[in-house]
Amino acid sequence: MIAFHPPLWARSPHLQTLLGALAGRGARAPLVRERVTLPDGDFIDLDWLSSGPASGPLVLILHGLEGSSQSPYIQRLLRVCQTAGRRAVVMHFRGCSGEPNILPRGYHAGETEDLHYMVGLLLARPITGLCIIGFSLGGSVLLKWLGEQQGAAPILAAATISVPFDLQSASRRLNRGFSRLYQWILLHWLKRSLARKTKNRAQDRRALYAIKTFRDFDEAVTAPLHGFTGAEDYYARASCRRFLIHIRVPTLLLQAADDPFLMPGTVPRPEELSDAVRLELSAHGGHVGFISGGLPWAPRFWLNGRLQAFLDAHLTRSEPGLSR
Repeated sequence: MIAFHPPLWARSPHLQTLLGALAGRGARAPLVRERVTLPDGDFIDLDWLSSGPASGPLVLILHGLEGSSQSPYIQRLLRVCQTAGRRAVVMHFRGCSGEPNILPRGYHAGETEDLHYMVGLLLARPITGLCIIGFSLGGSVLLKWLGEQQGAAPILAAATISVPFDLQSASRRLNRGFSRLYQWILLHWLKRSLARKTKNRAQDRRALYAIKTFRDFDEAVTAPLHGFTGAEDYYARASCRRFLIHIRVPTLLLQAADDPFLMPGTVPRPEELSDAVRLELSAHGGHVGFISGGLPWAPRFWLNGRLQAFLDAHLTRSEPGLSR
């Protein structure tokens, strides 16, 4: 596999990150929506790639914080699947599909119950194997879920991109230097979603928009909504890092050492990974960037080829017990 190397014009982690978040807003992959009612009465929306085959293995895609099937990085992967003639579906976390979810609770980096339910639902359908790919927060959810399984999870393989392995460390990094721009953008989206969902009174909305850091948001919103005693409890219990040693299915971690969402040195050490986990750490790449060529207005993304090779390696296999 060819290692990632950025072009000279895209060695900056911030350029990699920003172009990765913005490039590719052209033609959209054709999607069909399915609404799934959850056991607690809430719902999750699945967006299926409508041009895929009617049978065969399936790629389940998990987006990042406040992402969706329309996020450019998700669209790029969907087009990879479309070109290769693969079945693919995007699972939206609660409230991320364009419509507020019903219950007060939402989603967070360590919430794995919805993913577990969705995997069981998909495996009960006529598919011949399942691979899961998670980006950023979606990757955190995926890795924690994989580590929670007793023995091997019932999937062929998994891959993650730009995961915040330690949530406390990530919250500190996003409150430093230029990375505060990403914090501001993401918090703006989070607060907008929460305000739209709860229809807060004016004074409550002012208190919400007064929050300036991820830690404050997690202390005031994430923790109480999801049963944590505070931000520190949430970070300690929800971070996926301690679950990596328990993963028993082939899992690929794609990370950049210059990721502006992560503190230097927070990528897991080899002894923290199980034998099933392969870490590919690039010196450059930013956060979900990995631009390998082209020009600023028409970049080429190394991730497209790397994820296609990953899917080629695992979706051509057949495992007893996966067909339904």
